[in-house]
Amino acid sequence: MRLHLAPLLAVAFATPACFAQPTDAATTAVAAQPTSVPASSKAISLREALDSALSHNPELSAARYELEATEGARRQSSAYPNPTIGLDVEDTRRATRATTVTLSQPIELGGKRAARMAVADRSRDVAEAQFAAQTALVRSTVTTAFFDALVAQERVRLAESSLSLAEGASGAASKRVIAGKISPVDETRARVAESGVRLELLQARSELRTALHGLRAATASPLGTFDTVSGAALDMPASMSDAELAQKLAGAPAVRQAQRDSERFAALAEVERARGIPDVTVSVGAKRDAEAGRNMAVLGISMPIPIFDANRGAQVEALRRLDKAIADARAVSLRVETEALQAQERMLTARAEVESLRKDVLPGAQGAYDAAVKGFDLGKFGFLDVLDAQRTLLTAKGQYLRALAETHRSRIELDRLLGASEQTTPAARPAQP
Repeated sequence: MRLHLAPLLAVAFATPACFAQPTDAATTAVAAQPTSVPASSKAISLREALDSALSHNPELSAARYELEATEGARRQSSAYPNPTIGLDVEDTRRATRATTVTLSQPIELGGKRAARMAVADRSRDVAEAQFAAQTALVRSTVTTAFFDALVAQERVRLAESSLSLAEGASGAASKRVIAGKISPVDETRARVAESGVRLELLQARSELRTALHGLRAATASPLGTFDTVSGAALDMPASMSDAELAQKLAGAPAVRQAQRDSERFAALAEVERARGIPDVTVSVGAKRDAEAGRNMAVLGISMPIPIFDANRGAQVEALRRLDKAIADARAVSLRVETEALQAQERMLTARAEVESLRKDVLPGAQGAYDAAVKGFDLGKFGFLDVLDAQRTLLTAKGQYLRALAETHRSRIELDRLLGASEQTTPAARPAQP
């Protein structure tokens, strides 16, 4: 019976293909394939998910409308003041009436028009920075939801493989009990282990459905558009060097937006300064004196006297708001730098964990399992030892998936902070154990 049991246990406890150490070119090629899905499934790729979100996301549409609105404000800022036409009538008697027609044109002094145009330009720059920041946020949200679904999909596949393993172990234990080779207690333990794996599979499928719902919401896709995602969950994202991180920090969307906002407040301060300079109104016209029977030219010039209102309060307010915007920009820069360094550190730590699991933990767990199966077949180990080795191996694989998920989340957060326009290309499959 022991000789007949060995092939059964070897098949039942076989390591899933995506975790198996490749031994030749064919095995490597098979392990490099993304998780397979049924032919009837509607799969969505990361590129398709991003395209859908960028086309239909309402918050991104709102940011786009705001950017378009600043174009109208920019056009309006270059307009000159309208002229004014006036009609004055002196005396209502026809014989002695004097009628004056004038055309008045305000002339802005102090660079008011140029200051308004500068404010409009800076407002457009702020809207562009806000649009870039919103685009980065949408990409981050969609990419995070996509990889959550991808990892959840891989967890389901691992749970299904684990269930197959547990069912095989339970079947083998049942046969050994019937043959009188092991205690019924061992069969009970195998059944309990199988029930635990079934619960894990139910939880994994629930997490997958939740992740897919989250991805549909992030991409503004209706129900039924897709029911699976296509990609390789076991690929690690490419790392970023400290020099590259420092170079990209200056162009981070939040930093750029804060800088453009301070520039806009500087332009607003210039507008308030210009408003303190009075404008001149020039008038030309003609006067018809009915009593004298002749026409007379009328010329005039006027300007307000800044005695009571020199716009000084508005100038002080604008300068203080400029100081606040500059301080806010410095604070945003420090915050983004801190969060980016933290995300970088989390990614490096997760990558190190993945490498350690791939090189040491998983091979050790696999070796312990193989030894337990072989020892059980030779009568040196009990069935409980096999179950313990099985549990250790599955736990290590689950930890491996969690570490991979953390590398993806950290890199996605880093791309959001730095404003990466495209999802970073994964490295060439070093994470395959």
